[in-house]
Amino acid sequence: MSASKKPVIDVVMPALNEEDAIGRVLADMPWDQVRRVVVADNGSTDRTAEVARNGGAIVVPAPQRGYGAACLAALAHVRKDPPDIIVFLDADYSDHPEELPEVAGPVVRGTHDLVIGSRTRGDNEPGALLPQAIFGNWLACTLIHGIYGVEFSDLGPFRAVRWDALEAMRMEDEDFGWTVEMQIKAAKQSMRCTEVPVRYRKRVGVSKVTGTLRGSFLAGYKILYLIFREAI
Repeated sequence: MSASKKPVIDVVMPALNEEDAIGRVLADMPWDQVRRVVVADNGSTDRTAEVARNGGAIVVPAPQRGYGAACLAALAHVRKDPPDIIVFLDADYSDHPEELPEVAGPVVRGTHDLVIGSRTRGDNEPGALLPQAIFGNWLACTLIHGIYGVEFSDLGPFRAVRWDALEAMRMEDEDFGWTVEMQIKAAKQSMRCTEVPVRYRKRVGVSKVTGTLRGSFLAGYKILYLIFREAI
């Protein structure tokens, strides 16, 4: 990434039945900062894809269910003409897209390879982070620090990463472990990581993960499995 050239930023958003939210996300997107937004439609049965296209996004099919599978599908499209920086955020309007310049800033300036938007260090709308998510974040981040020596406060979805760093991670997880896998691999490869505080609000609709008992259990299991698998 040349210091004299403005880096190219692409945004990736996995989406599953987010027709009521994704238009708001795209309306708040700082389009002057990004080249394109790629929405991975993870098998939606509503108008998510239509609303996303109307909002200016490129929509790619990701029929295999799973957060990581959707991200991988979007990245396969992006890889045809890769950017300098990838920003990930959710399509449920819980993140604040207008904070993208702050999240991507350390990567743009060349001081860091991976930036996590920390919800725990930012301002949260009451009830936005459910108790199981708060506990899971704390446990996972504590284990990552103890095993890998890198301190994080959150596994938040809003994040920015240098494209070549992301490629070096060789991401594989197809469901709940996507975010923690990225942070573990960045730590193992001694990448320059940091966090910036971000605001977080109640999502539009019901969470497919922490909003259900089954989703919470599976996510927790997968996160712990990945932490110890990578350690071994």
